[in-house]
Amino acid sequence: MKAYVFPGQGAQFVGMGKDLYDNHATANEMFEKANEILGFRITDLMFAGTDEDLRQTRVTQPAIFLHSVILAATLPDFKPDMVAGHSLGEFSALVTSKALSFEDGLRLVYARAMAMQKACEAEPSTMAAILGLDDAKTEEVLAGIDEIVVPANYNSPGQLVISGSIKGIEIACEALKAAGAKRALPLKVGGAFHSPLMEPARIELAAAIEATTFSTPVCPVYQNVDAKPYTDPSEIKTNLVAQLTSPVRWTQIVQNMVADGATTFVEVGPGTVLQGLVKKIAPEVEAMGV
Repeated sequence: MKAYVFPGQGAQFVGMGKDLYDNHATANEMFEKANEILGFRITDLMFAGTDEDLRQTRVTQPAIFLHSVILAATLPDFKPDMVAGHSLGEFSALVTSKALSFEDGLRLVYARAMAMQKACEAEPSTMAAILGLDDAKTEEVLAGIDEIVVPANYNSPGQLVISGSIKGIEIACEALKAAGAKRALPLKVGGAFHSPLMEPARIELAAAIEATTFSTPVCPVYQNVDAKPYTDPSEIKTNLVAQLTSPVRWTQIVQNMVADGATTFVEVGPGTVLQGLVKKIAPEVEAMGV
């Protein structure tokens, strides 16, 4: 069985999608439609902007979403048995599995990006990658810190990203290194994604998701919140809202997909991050990009 997976924030690069735009009529049409919906030419920033332009959350999220979804639309043999996306990538997974229309997916991603950027500006916060420490040990150390700091992304065994206040992350990095982490690396991100500090963004996004029509997807969508497969539109909506303040359970998603029969994982979108994570989580399966 074939599982298609879609990357999240951090996979962007200048020039992403230009070959699709130049060489594929469907892609060209979809990119132009996106420029129209967003009210600015995101293609200019994607194809010829600066790294700085692409790092703004309001640009990064729709850019990665567009690259993933449009790439999937140009694949002649795109027939997923199951799909999943890392954080933002969950929206790409929902559109490519036909739970959401392309236009509605883009509007929601842009609303999410703007809400998250606003939450980040309201309360300076950050994230850090913790390498070489058992997940349970990391959770235990974080529980003893008297600041907002929580697990945000369970990326692969021994690689967990934490999220919280700037002070909380500083204290946590020192404490986790003392507890045996090989490395604790602060990340260059706009804020504390997948933490309680995203609550204002969650409330804003909940209203947008509630007002959007979702359909039954053509295959199960493994969602970030609990790593389980869903096909019921109302359950998918609920999980999508909760995603902003909950951790991304990527390790568990890949394990569950393998347990349910996935033998090949195909990453659709910019970068190769998810292929690397899949190989660490389930070395026995095949992982490739498009």
